[in-house]
Amino acid sequence: MKTRWSNTPSLRKTRSSCTERQHVRGSQFLVMVKRLCVVALACVLAACAQAPAAHAYSDASRIELLKQLLPADVIMLGEQHDAADDQRVHRLVVSTLAAQSALAALALEMASQGQSTANLAPDASEEAVRAALKWNNEGWPWAAYGPAVMAAVRAGVPAIGANLPPERLREAMANAELDLALPGPALQVQQQNIRSGHCDKLPESQIAPMTRIQIARDIAMAQTLTKALQPGKTVVLLAGAAHVDRSLGVPLHMASILKLQTVLMRPITDEAATAASFDAIWPAQAAPAVDYCAKFDAARRPPGMGNANEEKSAIGLTNPR
Repeated sequence: MKTRWSNTPSLRKTRSSCTERQHVRGSQFLVMVKRLCVVALACVLAACAQAPAAHAYSDASRIELLKQLLPADVIMLGEQHDAADDQRVHRLVVSTLAAQSALAALALEMASQGQSTANLAPDASEEAVRAALKWNNEGWPWAAYGPAVMAAVRAGVPAIGANLPPERLREAMANAELDLALPGPALQVQQQNIRSGHCDKLPESQIAPMTRIQIARDIAMAQTLTKALQPGKTVVLLAGAAHVDRSLGVPLHMASILKLQTVLMRPITDEAATAASFDAIWPAQAAPAVDYCAKFDAARRPPGMGNANEEKSAIGLTNPR
């Protein structure tokens, strides 16, 4: 039968043995407390590293991050398309630069080359702005991007389409010369991104054509940014994170003498972000969890309509990045 510990020592134990036991128990207790403290400290440090303080998301802290990038010819904001906090940063950056008369233009992945608000007055209606940009609200919800666009328009700064026009998608898919626009290793990474971005469900025969579309879009954006440059001012590009990746995207197709700043907006815990690919990583609140592959499956068309489906997905409707 096991002995129960109590405040009264057993009559069969001497005082010295009781003192010894109390000493041992006390030592064990101290060791346990120290271990718990170490574990608790580790948890606190991990939490600090993974969850930025609320002030990291404040306008003031983000304006300070913006100041660190200036002066710059171009600032590219790499977003996740369904992350509302990323789009709040868009408006803040546009408004801040415009207030300083430092914004040359707002370039948009969300509109095609050739579309612009340059001929509109600062008090133009949102309907007029959407019409000038030929805005596709199904692919790019105006509620998400409209505030940044209107901030530019109200400041008298043109919002301009930067993406490859849809009518040029087929041409890009067939243009094998685009395979040479990236270094070999970067081309392989881009091709793998196309596979994984489409849930590894595209036919292998479509990987090269789809990658060419991605490259053509990056080249189109680079051309648009170059044409919009103004001395002493900054052009801002809003685009998916993959497009502003220095190792793969738009920066590769721009003159090396330009001062480009690429920004990735991501939760601190996102391990995909690397310092080599972006000039700055800004804390941003995560988007709600979504099973994109399930959405991709649901959106796929019946057999025999693959090319049309691939063209639709190529304009960014199946991958939020």
